[in-house]
Amino acid sequence: MSIPKTHPFAFDPTYGMRLEELRAVKPPEEPDGFDAFWEARYLKALAVDPRPALSRSELTHPDWHVLDLVYFSTGQFRIGGWLLLPREGEVRRGLVVGHGYGGRDGPDFELPVKQTALLFPCCRGLSLSADPAISQNPSWHVLHDIDKPEDYIIGGCVDDTWLAVSTLETLYPWLAGHIGYSGISFGGGIGAMAIAYDQRIDRGHLALPSFGHQPLRLTLPSVGSAQSVQEYQVEHRDVLKTLRLYDAATAACRIKVPMLTAVALFDPAVAPPCQFAVANSIPNFNEIFILDAGHFDYPGSAEQEAVLRDKIGQFFRVP
Repeated sequence: MSIPKTHPFAFDPTYGMRLEELRAVKPPEEPDGFDAFWEARYLKALAVDPRPALSRSELTHPDWHVLDLVYFSTGQFRIGGWLLLPREGEVRRGLVVGHGYGGRDGPDFELPVKQTALLFPCCRGLSLSADPAISQNPSWHVLHDIDKPEDYIIGGCVDDTWLAVSTLETLYPWLAGHIGYSGISFGGGIGAMAIAYDQRIDRGHLALPSFGHQPLRLTLPSVGSAQSVQEYQVEHRDVLKTLRLYDAATAACRIKVPMLTAVALFDPAVAPPCQFAVANSIPNFNEIFILDAGHFDYPGSAEQEAVLRDKIGQFFRVP
């Protein structure tokens, strides 16, 4: 372990917790109606025709055909992204790849998977799915409609993920039952909520998942979107009414498929106890990979990331 000893933050990004304490973090008490809320939301998303449209991308790669992709999500949001198809071998698996709160500038050509159609959607309001009514700044995006539990933008981003699965099934019907999800940070939290209620997703990888244990998330000093929500809470004391419905740890208790979860011991942006709340809540079939730090450069990070990428390749390999 090489947890960073020096850092520029005014708080301790380990929050004084060691691994055994982090492994003991439980999910928060769940609100009434959690399942009813998400089940109804999922049924609405399933009823949407994504109407995907593909066009040749300006991007090229020796191993992948690269296509620009547009599909439609709930509320008629136009979602942009990229689709990678392998130049060699038949497509036997689909994988939806989420992104962090910085959005996405392009597809990840280095994912160690084969015979897989890779869909890289940009969630509503971000990158290729920018909208003039929604700020692309994570500190403002995370607050969009936070005062309206039904309309909070995080739920819309989960919808966008479900519609990404629908898009893969529309384009390649034979992939039904063989579609996975991989997401980091913002995309990790979104993924926990999406996987919990979508039986079409057969396995998932979450790295540094956000939105876990929302009551705790409000109390732990952080940078980025979590800090923004904490500052909003000071002025609006009822924010948990919305946030409890969008808790990745509460959702993770419902996940029934194989999972690979990467969590950090030190992280200034997504507090480690909140990450572990998600990982610890997954009932079974879950491998937990421990990183020394997240959202922070540290000695040995490249080596740890390389080991994790190998695990991801094995986890999503085509049988």
